[in-house]
Amino acid sequence: MPKSGPTSNNYFSQRLRLHFVDWGNEDAQPLLMIHGGRDHCRNWDWVAHAFRNDYHILAPDLRGHGDSDWMVGGNYNTLDYVYDIAQLLHQNTTGPVKIIAHSMGGSVALTYAGLYPESVSRLIVIEGMGPSPKMLKESKELPVEKRLTDWVDGMRSSSGRMPKRYNTLEEALARMQSENPHLSAEQARHLTVHGSIRNEDGTYSWKFDNYVRNFSPAQLPPKSVFHLYGRITCPTLLIRGTESWASDPEKDGRMQYFRNARVENIPNAGHWVHHDQLDTFLDLSSDFLKD
Repeated sequence: MPKSGPTSNNYFSQRLRLHFVDWGNEDAQPLLMIHGGRDHCRNWDWVAHAFRNDYHILAPDLRGHGDSDWMVGGNYNTLDYVYDIAQLLHQNTTGPVKIIAHSMGGSVALTYAGLYPESVSRLIVIEGMGPSPKMLKESKELPVEKRLTDWVDGMRSSSGRMPKRYNTLEEALARMQSENPHLSAEQARHLTVHGSIRNEDGTYSWKFDNYVRNFSPAQLPPKSVFHLYGRITCPTLLIRGTESWASDPEKDGRMQYFRNARVENIPNAGHWVHHDQLDTFLDLSSDFLKD
């Protein structure tokens, strides 16, 4: 990977200081890259290097992640992330943007594109549709008090959970590699370096807030989410790794809600398709993003 990287910047949203990186090329069309849960903006570096000459790339650290502020109170909600993205684009771009997003960031991107369809010209989402219809049905069958008390228990557990401390960067690296065996040694080290912070005692911890593990019960109901899918007017590419837990939206019926979308299932890839099969992902994305 070339040594030249992006510049670090900050902006404010709901009184939080949020961080994003800017890869330059300001006169080009903007391309936004949104990471997933417990991740950070520098996970896009390989993709950004491939596209930096063609686009003006912005990649934020979502609240509670990377070098952005943590929530006061610790209740993270998809709609707050959507607001943060709206603020970032309002302050730093004009005209329609193209978006590449992963996992939780994909849910954010789909919601934003459904709210502001005129503002997005191309959309690539890697496993960003959340729980499958089967999982949603199972959750809905639980009594509401069970769902809410589970959330309370999860929040209480997070309040007493101390950030994991690794004695060395190598220990944190080993953890990163165990989470995704597809990663090359270079990828794993890069993600670990940018995803961890050194504590005062010399140990290392991950940058994300442990509270982001808890999904707020105050989410849009599936019917509203599907309605927003139907408002997306731009061409949309939904990408899935065949080794992942995520279900195929063509097989589970969710494709019916989109006006102009297609699905690509990528073999030999798990949840992080853009890491596991980078060249395949770049080829697909390059062709799709062209106007």
